[in-house]
Amino acid sequence: MTKANWNYPTAIKFGPGRIAELPEALKAAGISKPLLVTDAGLVNLPVTQNAIALLRNAGIPVGVFAEVKPNPISANVEAGIKVLREGGHDGVIAFGGGSGLDVGKVIAFMAGQTRPMWDFEDIGDWWTRADPKGIFPIIAVPTTAGTGSEVGRAGVITDETTHTKKVIFHPLMMPKVVIIDPELTVGMPKFITVGTGMDALAHCLEAYCAPGYHPLADGIAVEGMRLVFENLPKVYANPNDVEARGHMMSAAAMGATAFQKGLGAIHALSHPVGALYDTHHGMTNAVFMPYVLAVNKAAIEARIARLAAYLGLSPSFEAFQHAVLALRARLDVPHTLADFNVDGSKRELIGDMAIVDPTAGGNPIELTKARALEIFDRAMEGRI
Repeated sequence: MTKANWNYPTAIKFGPGRIAELPEALKAAGISKPLLVTDAGLVNLPVTQNAIALLRNAGIPVGVFAEVKPNPISANVEAGIKVLREGGHDGVIAFGGGSGLDVGKVIAFMAGQTRPMWDFEDIGDWWTRADPKGIFPIIAVPTTAGTGSEVGRAGVITDETTHTKKVIFHPLMMPKVVIIDPELTVGMPKFITVGTGMDALAHCLEAYCAPGYHPLADGIAVEGMRLVFENLPKVYANPNDVEARGHMMSAAAMGATAFQKGLGAIHALSHPVGALYDTHHGMTNAVFMPYVLAVNKAAIEARIARLAAYLGLSPSFEAFQHAVLALRARLDVPHTLADFNVDGSKRELIGDMAIVDPTAGGNPIELTKARALEIFDRAMEGRI
C-alpha cells in the first residue's frame, strides 16, 4: 500500500510500518519524555508493547498511563494528569481508539491549567479561558478506524455525576503529528472493527447532511462514505487486509475533518444512550442510523439522492437507505436498541438529554423532544 505524508488538517504520516517513525515524530514535536496514554484493554497487547519497546530502544524514557474506560470519565483524566505531572513528562502520545485518544489529548490540554476541566466545555468561547502555555504537545497514534479523534481539537469525557457526555475543546488540542499505520489495526476484534467503522460512516453522513454551506466538508464526507461502503465489508471478511484497513483509517480521519460542519440526531441520541448504558459509541450510532435517516428524509432527500449516485447506487434516498440497512445486516449490527440490551426505562431522560446534546443543533430538521423520542421508539421497535 502507498505511503503518504499529508498536512491536512495536521501533519499526518500514513502507511504500513510508519509506527517506526514515532521517535522522529516526538523530536519534531519537541517531546523528550512522553507519557503514552492508552486504555486498559490495549496496554498489554503486542501493538502497544511494541511501540513502548521501540521508544525505549531509541533511548526515549516513556511513561505509561492506561486507567481509561471505554466511555472515559473525568476521574480517568484526573488520574492521568497526576501521573503526567509527577513523572515530569513534557508531552503525550495519545495511543489507541477513541477513548485513549480523547483522554490523552485532554490530559495534555489540562497539564498546565489551573481551572477545573468542565470550565473548558465546548460552549461559546469557553476555550479562551485556557492558558495556551499550559497545553502540552500531542502525538496521536490511532489503533482503530472510527472516531478520527487523531485529527480533532476536542475530547469527549463523561461527567459521572450527571452521566452526561461533554466535549472539551481547544484549537491547540490538535495533535502536532499523527501516525496512521494500518498494520496497528489488524488485531482489532470484529465488534470493534464494525463499531469504529460505522462511527466513521456516521461522522461522514451527519456532516454531509448538516445544514449550512461547507463544500469542503461535503466533499471529504462523500469520499469518506465511499471508502467505508467499499472497505468495511472487506476488513470484516478478512481482518488482515492491510490495504482495506488503510482506507478505513483514511475514512475515519476524513469523518472527523468533515464534522466540523456539524453532526446530528445520530450522535445526539447515541451520546445519552452510551452514557447511561455504557454501550459502544460507534455501534450505537450504527443502530440509530437508519431511523434517523427516515425521520430526517424530507430535509435531506435530494442531497442523499446525489450521494447515492456518487456511491454507484440508483440516485434515490431509498437506494441509500437500503444500502445502509444491507451494510448493517452484513456486518451483524444489531437492528434494534432492544437487540443491543437497551431497554425503554430511561426513554424520557434520553429524550431530554438528546435535545441539549451539543450535536443536536446540526440535525437538518429541529431535534425536538417529540422527534428524539420518535427516533428512539423506532430504534427500539425496529420500525423504519
